[in-house]
Order: sequence, then structure tokens, then C-alpha cells
Amino acid sequence: MRVALITLGCDKNTVDSERYLAQLVDHGAVQVADAADAELIIVNTCGFIDAAKAESIDAIVQAGRMKSEGAAQAVVAVGCMVERHKDELAEALPEVDLFLGASEMEQLVPRLRERGLIGDPVTEHPGVRLYAGATPAVRYLKISEGCDHGCAFCAIPLMRGRHRSFAIADIVREAQLLELQGARELNLVAQDLAHYGRDRQDGVRLPELLEALVRETSIPWIRNMYLYSAGITPRLLEVIAREPRIVRYLDMPIQHASDAVLERMRRPEREQTIREKVARFRDAVPELAIRTTCIVGFPGESAGDFERLLEFLEEMQFERVGAFTYSPQEGTRAATLVDDVPEDVKRERLERLTELQRAVTAERYERRIGQRVRALVEDGRRARLPWQADDIDGITTLDVPAPAGAFVEVEVTDVVDDYDFDARVLEVLPAPAAPRTERSRELPMAGASFGR
Repeated sequence: MRVALITLGCDKNTVDSERYLAQLVDHGAVQVADAADAELIIVNTCGFIDAAKAESIDAIVQAGRMKSEGAAQAVVAVGCMVERHKDELAEALPEVDLFLGASEMEQLVPRLRERGLIGDPVTEHPGVRLYAGATPAVRYLKISEGCDHGCAFCAIPLMRGRHRSFAIADIVREAQLLELQGARELNLVAQDLAHYGRDRQDGVRLPELLEALVRETSIPWIRNMYLYSAGITPRLLEVIAREPRIVRYLDMPIQHASDAVLERMRRPEREQTIREKVARFRDAVPELAIRTTCIVGFPGESAGDFERLLEFLEEMQFERVGAFTYSPQEGTRAATLVDDVPEDVKRERLERLTELQRAVTAERYERRIGQRVRALVEDGRRARLPWQADDIDGITTLDVPAPAGAFVEVEVTDVVDDYDFDARVLEVLPAPAAPRTERSRELPMAGASFGR
């Protein structure tokens, strides 16, 4: 069976897709890059906001068209949007053979076997994820599932359930297996990394997990993606500042800066608290890069609220800001509020915020010119610096090509188009110590527990 995976949405979906792929390959499937060549097309959907839902539906419809016109025998839709809207999707999209929500991952193979679309296992499944992209150097590791936060605008708890932290032994084991597959950068992902361990009785929290990953792997870069500022502790900052292999980078969503809007959003902190924490973070971790996320057009957001957000962003000087317009999501608290900011006003505010942050980022990046720093080579002359997270923070173009997956020491020579860099290669750095294969074999792997 030739299988194509179409993954939409966040990096947590990327992890889930790699688990789906591992299950299928163990039953004789072969991954193909072009969905037009596939016999089975799987669309891993996102249901976070309306734009993501529309993208997911478009992908499913396109897959159905390939089924009617090409080699595909079946189309499967999985993931977050299916978790919430399975019945409506099944009625609207009869060309889809199987719908499975995010909580039904383990049903994929049995349901495909029922339909005669996949055979018996051809290998013993060891719980190893299989990379679904072009190079295994950059990998994502999900350390928990679900969310207990009560943000008014967010439907993730309705799609992913309550927060559940995975056992540290399982996480370390998976990290070691990803290293054996070639991982050079490990991006830790969850709905809130800082919430890790609070539901467990072993006393392990994110700082202890980071120390274990540093101790038990040789992966050169370990990056924290998506932490609420409320959970970023002095102990966590101390670990980040002490361990050179933990990238000095925080992806920390604030969503807004007006106290009135933050209260309606049911966010845990207010403007002054965020301001004080950002200052403490930067004092504790020199050269720390902070990325954040904002929503514009939330119900009741006045012109004054929006101006307060712009002033705050200009004051805080975050390295990068991701932003999107509010759209009501069924079942959330915010959906009961009047969506009273017109769409054209939302778009205009988004454009203004984007332009402001473009200038802020360009100014901060200008200060990087002349710095000597490590870069991870993605392909030839394309690389990333420590403050450039995969796929969201721009790229660095090298003056000469270097091997994919290698680390190079560079001198930053220019800022390009506000968000990217040019750099001169000074040295190709030696590879890290060999992965600890013996230790990897010893650790247990409860692979089926991940992603539930």
C-alpha cells in the first residue's frame, strides 16, 4: 500500500502523523511524497480556527478528487477537526472512507484491516516514529497531551482533552530513538510545556526533564516551544542558562496586553505581570530570544485596547510575534460573546500589528550583524540560527554550501527582508558524540501511550 500523509496545523500534529506512518509501515505500507501516486491518502486535520478548518476541508476535498480520478483506493481524515465535527464531516464528505478523531489513533490499523486496505504486520512495532519529511535532522517531541487552561477562545481542550504528562522514561527513550534516526535539533512541544509533570506524582517537572534529555542524549539543540509565562520558574530559567545545548529561546504566547481583553479571554496574567516577567527572563538568560503570539479583534476589543497592545509590543521588543484574527469556535466561552469587531477592522488591525512587529524585528536583527554564532544547516546554503525556530522564524543564507544536518560557525553579515539573514561560514563544526545506543536499548518504550 502506497501511503501519502498530508499534515496540517501545529507541530503536535506532525508528531501524530509520524506515529500513524510508523503503524502503517509496520504493516507493509510505503510512504510516497506525491498524493497523486498514493493508494491511501491520510489527511491529518486542524480545527483551531476557521482558517485552519477551511484548509483542512480543502485538503480532504482534493484527496477525494484524487481518489475519483487517480490511483487512490481510500481517503482517511484524522485529527482535531474530526474529533469535534466527525458526524457533520461524514455527512458532508461521503468520499472519505474513514474518520478518526485525535483520540482514536490506535484504531487506524484495525479499521483499515477491516476494509481490506492493509495486511498483517510484517515487523514487530518497537514504538519508533518514522520521519515524514525530507531530512530527519529537525524533529519534534511531544511531552504531554491535552490542556487544563480555560482560555475563553480556545477549543483545544474540547479536541485534545485534559492535560496528561507522559512518563519521563518514555520521553527520554523516544528522544534517543529520534537521535538514532539523525535528529540534530529536538523541538519539545505541548499545549503548555511549563505545565509538564503537574499531574504526575513523581515530582518531575520540565527542568528535570530537560536535564535528563541533556544527560541521556547527545542532540546538540533542544528547543522549548510554547510555554505559558505563568509556569516559567526561576529553576527552569536556571537550567536554560546553564545548559549550552538548550537553545536560549522561548515561545511564550501572551495573546494580548490590554487587561480588559486579557480578562475576557480568561488569561492567567495581566500586562504588568507579563512586563515584569519578560524583564526577569532576559536578566536570567542572557541573549534569550522570545517569540509570542497575539489575537486581534477579540469580542469587545476597542480601538484603545488595540493601541495598548501595539504600545506594549513596541516596548517589549520581542524577537518575533505571530498574530491572527479572532474567530468564534463552537463550544468555547468566547463563542457566547457578541463578535462585535467587524472583519475589515480585524484585518486592518492585523496588518498594523504585523507592520509594527516587522520594524521591531528588523531593528533587533540589525544588532545581530557581526555576531559569531552556530547555525544548523538545513540544505546547502540554507541554515538557521539559534533564534530562528523551524518553519516560523525565517532562514539564514550561507555564503558557501555545507552538509545538511551539520552545524557551522558563522558570522552574521546582513539582514534580508527584515526576517532573514546572510552569514559567512567560518568553520564546519565536528559532529557530536555518538548516540548512546546501549542505553537506548535498555530504556522501556511505552509507544502506545503517546498521543492519547
